[in-house]
Amino acid sequence: MKFNKIVALALALVMVFALCACGGGNTDTKTDDSGSAAKVDTNTVSVGAVIIARDDVPTDQIYAFVSTIFNNHDAIAAQHGKGAELDLEAAASVKGVPYHPGAAKYFEEKGFKVDAVKDGAGTGTAAALNFGTGGDTGTYYGFGSVLANYVSTNSDCKVTALTSGGSQANVEDLTNGNVQIAFVQSDVMNYAYNGQRLFESPVTGFSVVAQLYQEQVQIVTTNPDIKTVADLAGKKVSIGAAGSGVYFNAIDVLNAYDLKDSDISPVYQSFGDSAESLKDGKIDAAFIVAGAPTTAITDLATAGSVYLVSLDDSHVQSLLSASPYYTAATIKAGTY
Repeated sequence: MKFNKIVALALALVMVFALCACGGGNTDTKTDDSGSAAKVDTNTVSVGAVIIARDDVPTDQIYAFVSTIFNNHDAIAAQHGKGAELDLEAAASVKGVPYHPGAAKYFEEKGFKVDAVKDGAGTGTAAALNFGTGGDTGTYYGFGSVLANYVSTNSDCKVTALTSGGSQANVEDLTNGNVQIAFVQSDVMNYAYNGQRLFESPVTGFSVVAQLYQEQVQIVTTNPDIKTVADLAGKKVSIGAAGSGVYFNAIDVLNAYDLKDSDISPVYQSFGDSAESLKDGKIDAAFIVAGAPTTAITDLATAGSVYLVSLDDSHVQSLLSASPYYTAATIKAGTY
């Protein structure tokens, strides 16, 4: 009898380890009675969160903006968790779109030479900067507000953070002169500059300020039976606003699993609206692309069980091979 109990215990442990090692499952983000959070990591892909500027923003304004942020990253990290991810090497690592001269000057002083600098940029006279961020429940706006307030308080560069419709809207607002700097996903930035996907023709009147952190592609559900991307087939799924960066990220992930948007029941919502729809039971899952932790998901997790759908290793590699804009990412247990 004692031997049988030992064998049963060993088998149980093997099953637990096998489940933990298996990619493509979902992760419960609801805390238990002891306050401990999700028990396992979630594998996914990410894109960069990049700040861009109109070419006519003065060099000294961008230099003040960048230097104030990176010279005081510890103070900024104390105000927002994303501040802890600020890294000079990553900030200066963007390729495919040239840097603003003000940013390039600062990075070179710190020993980092950017890939390219925009000729003729930095000659304008803007005295203050409107900063296009994102929805009011997203990381862009939350972190962007901290950056704007800190830079305005600690330098001669005055910055105002504004809510927006996200990356594509920010490129359009930048082009129209409604904002002078803006957050964008790295993939959307390249689509704009090269006239691809979201953009019918190249948009080239901007340059890079810095890459600040990575944005994870998060597949969120309240349904414990949705364990893999394949389980989304036939389900009502928010895949971002039509034509948005999130939309194309969702399509890329679905395609990696041999699914098309016609294989699901697509809903086109911002991630704030997606979180509300999940909470109200109006949709089964949502793609949310934002730096984790994301306020919309954190708030949702306080109301009930929320699960993150993990990508398995082979499909992560497929996404990396298909697009230069993705990076393998892990959302650590306990993030939510």
